[in-house]
This record gives sequence, structure tokens and C-alpha cells, in this order.
Amino acid sequence: MNLFTRNNDARQRVVQVKAKHFNNLRLGIAAVLVIVMILMSVIIRLNSEAVKTSQENSRLQSQLALLQSQVNKESEQSDLLTAQKMGEKEKAVGYIESIESKLKRINTYLSKRGLRSITFQKISLTTPKSESTLYGEFDKYLDRLVNNIAYMPMGYPRLSSFTSFFGYRGNPFDFGGKEFHPGIDFKGHRGDPVKCTASGRVVFAGRAGGYGNCIRIKHANNLETVYGHLSKIGVKVGQRVTVGDVIGKVGSTGRSTGPHLHYEIRKNGRPVNPKHYLSLNM
Repeated sequence: MNLFTRNNDARQRVVQVKAKHFNNLRLGIAAVLVIVMILMSVIIRLNSEAVKTSQENSRLQSQLALLQSQVNKESEQSDLLTAQKMGEKEKAVGYIESIESKLKRINTYLSKRGLRSITFQKISLTTPKSESTLYGEFDKYLDRLVNNIAYMPMGYPRLSSFTSFFGYRGNPFDFGGKEFHPGIDFKGHRGDPVKCTASGRVVFAGRAGGYGNCIRIKHANNLETVYGHLSKIGVKVGQRVTVGDVIGKVGSTGRSTGPHLHYEIRKNGRPVNPKHYLSLNM
């Protein structure tokens, strides 16, 4: 191939270039173009894969968020269920503690009367929540039972042997005659304490003929207890007393042959046999 060049004297020169150099140049350019195209293809493919990867990541993140939401919801439901169970258990435990407290009070009332305590089976704290309603009913029942025992004349006004019983007996002041004795007499010494057998209100405290120094206490269900021949009265009319309170002392006032306690129980104003109220076996 001939190329024309200009020298200093403005004359043209002819430069010969071999054709193989142009062929090599064309091959080089073609190779460069191929490489560029390959690189562009690789870039396009990588970019497409990057877009797919980003989309897949977004999809996985969305699924993960959904799963997390479900887990949180299930966890909240589980926590709520646990809280409800704990609430029911605490409620049941509260009922049980209340019941056991009332049982202790019942035994306290019995022991103050000189009666043997009742043995109650320990209530399990693992009872299902469906029985908590039963606890509530039992708790209410015990409330009534506690009140009934507290206000029911029961047991002994003093712990001692009997010297006379309820009913007809020989008249100690009239040899050979008989009289109706409306109560029970307890053996004692002057000054021995006398305890009330039920909670109630004092309706009489003073001298009462043959009863001598006497106390009458009104209780629930139209019941009254009477304590006679006392050497000392320790309560006043209108005073509220609780089962087991010391209300007076043994004496021999009134129609009496010696120190003892006369004890009566009256229902609707009529004397009944106190023997039936000395124990729970009525």
C-alpha cells in the first residue's frame, strides 16, 4: 500500500505500508469489539441476576416478616392464655386460703367451747380452673357455717363435771318433792371463770331471784343462754360478747346449795336441754 507524505522541500514522498499491518489492525479492532460485547453481556447478565437476587431477598424478607408476625401473635396468645391460667390459679388459691382460714376459725370457736377440733383434709392447689366456681360456692357455704357456729350456743361454759341435769329432779330444798330443772349445773369453786358459749349481745346482767347474779345473752335464731348463781358479773347490758369471752365467775348466789354454775339454753323464750348443744353430734 502506498502512502503520500510531504518533506521539507514540499515534495511528495511515497511511503509503502504492507497490507498485513492493516489486517492485524482490523483483527485487533475486531478482538476489542468482541471483548467489549462479551463484557457488556456479562454486565447485563450480572445486573439481571442482581435484580432477581434483590427481588428474592425482598420476597424472603416479606415472608420472614409474616412469620415473625405470626410468631408474635402466637406468643401473645400464649402469654394471654398463661396469664389467664395464672389468674384463675391465683383466684383458686385465694379461695383456698380463705376456706382454710375459715376452717381454722371454726376450730378456734370449737376449742373455746372445750370441744375437739375438726380435722379437715388439705385442699390441693393444683385443682383445675373449672372448679374455681365450686371453690366460690364452698367459700360462701363456709361463711354461713362460721357464722352459725359463732352464734350457736355450743360446748361448755366451763370445763367440769355435772352436778344436775335438765328435767325433773328431787327438790334440794324440799325433801321428797320434785321440781323441773331448766338447765345443767356445772361443778365449780367460787371465783372460777365462766365463758359464754356463743357470740351475742347481753340483754340482762344483774340479780334475778333464785338465779342470784345472772347473765342472759341473746344469740341468733331466737336463742338465749343463761348463766346463774354467779359471784361476779363481768359484762353490762347491751355489750357485745364473742364466744369464749369470760363473762363472770362461779358463785353460790340466789337459790343455791353451794358454788356451781347454772347454765340454760332458751329457744323462743322456752328452756331446751343444753345437753344437745354440748357437742356437734346433735
